[in-house]
Amino acid sequence: MLTDQFNRRFTYLRLSITEVCNYRCEYCLPRGYQRGDNVPEPLSLEEIGTLVRAFALSGTRKIRITGGEPTLRKDLPEIIALCKQTPGIREVVMTTNGYRLAPRLAMLQKAGLDRINISVDSLTPAVFEMITGHDRLRDVLDAVDEALALGMPVKLNAVLMRHYNGDELARFTDYLRHRPVTARFIELMETGDNREFFRQQHRPAHLLEDWLTTHDWTACSRGEDDGPAREFAHPGHAGRVGLIRPYKQGFCDDCNRLRVSSLGDLQLCLFSQGGISLRDALRHDTPEQLSRRLHRLVLGKKAGHGLHRHDPGATRHLAMIGG
Repeated sequence: MLTDQFNRRFTYLRLSITEVCNYRCEYCLPRGYQRGDNVPEPLSLEEIGTLVRAFALSGTRKIRITGGEPTLRKDLPEIIALCKQTPGIREVVMTTNGYRLAPRLAMLQKAGLDRINISVDSLTPAVFEMITGHDRLRDVLDAVDEALALGMPVKLNAVLMRHYNGDELARFTDYLRHRPVTARFIELMETGDNREFFRQQHRPAHLLEDWLTTHDWTACSRGEDDGPAREFAHPGHAGRVGLIRPYKQGFCDDCNRLRVSSLGDLQLCLFSQGGISLRDALRHDTPEQLSRRLHRLVLGKKAGHGLHRHDPGATRHLAMIGG
């Protein structure tokens, strides 16, 4: 199993399959996706196959397919099936913005998709459109209902912003009263190009935790392959609330996740800039050779992400941590 020098074991891979996104979220891509010049094509199905087999040989059990927006790849069903059919992979999940998702869910489930995370930053249509640039809230919530009808577990991801959704916790908990869905709030982080937005919009997630505990929500125990959220349950609600608090001390202590970009760059920390290119190895190495390389590379992972030093260069887009 992949183990770093701090004895953290990595059983969970976040695999980006595209950098393209069709949203213009204020906290991530406010001007929309801008394709640079001479950008290589994303990993091919064959390259993804080598990568997934190498990670499976290294003890990875869970793969989260991300983007950009992963549903923009036409071969998404084939990618899901490839991951799910790889020996050692127990669970294949996906993070998506839910745009035009509902009609495709049954096909994706048949391909092997086990569960889904959908970005829903607000349950107020006007606010949702203001954040994302699209009037798609009804379509996204229809996708949630379709997933539940198919028996697929669902989580909602919402980036916490003071002047957009900072007062919507009660609205979300009402939504969860009769729906077995987990709504997870991700604390806004400062990145190299959002300092002013961060200053205006940051709301500490501990304020939500205080609200939850005073309204009879209790913390749940964590599973070995769980992501970074601390979840809370309430006896009167079918759903749960999760908080992702990257500024909290100890956030990195039980990290179990690595990330590979759509261009094949291994990112030892989800918050790091750049990465270690695996593209040449994906084209020339066997999965066994790549697995040995991964074991060496993971020893270079640092103890923490550096956010507590308020280093903007150590952070990346929020879409990268909603797993």
